Amino acid sequence: MEVPIQGYLVHSDNSDSSHSHKLYITSWDGRPVHTHHFSGHTSFDVGHNHYYAGVTEPAPSGVQHVHNYMTRTSFNDGHIHSISGTTGPAVPLPSGGHYHFFEGYTTVDGRVPHRHAYHGRTGNED
Repeated sequence: MEVPIQGYLVHSDNSDSSHSHKLYITSWDGRPVHTHHFSGHTSFDVGHNHYYAGVTEPAPSGVQHVHNYMTRTSFNDGHIHSISGTTGPAVPLPSGGHYHFFEGYTTVDGRVPHRHAYHGRTGNED
């Protein structure tokens, strides 16, 4: 199955030998797309917690959907964790727009290997 997408590619002008590109999708199968900001803090484990913030991957607007997300936590107690997953379905807001619930566990990291739980809800669609 082919799904037509539109967007633009941004080239990073790093001065070293590596470089990267970011693809910003502006439409999916003819529909506009949107993202959501999310942030929060993890559970308190092994004497500390972490903060995180990010933006979900784009998803089509106007249809039921979910978003993938990925970010890294703040640097606390000498380490960071990665967070990734898929949100729940869209929850309509009375004033328009919608949000998504998300939850999961971080990667296992730290001097004393451990992970943290996290959960929250995204902001309204961007």
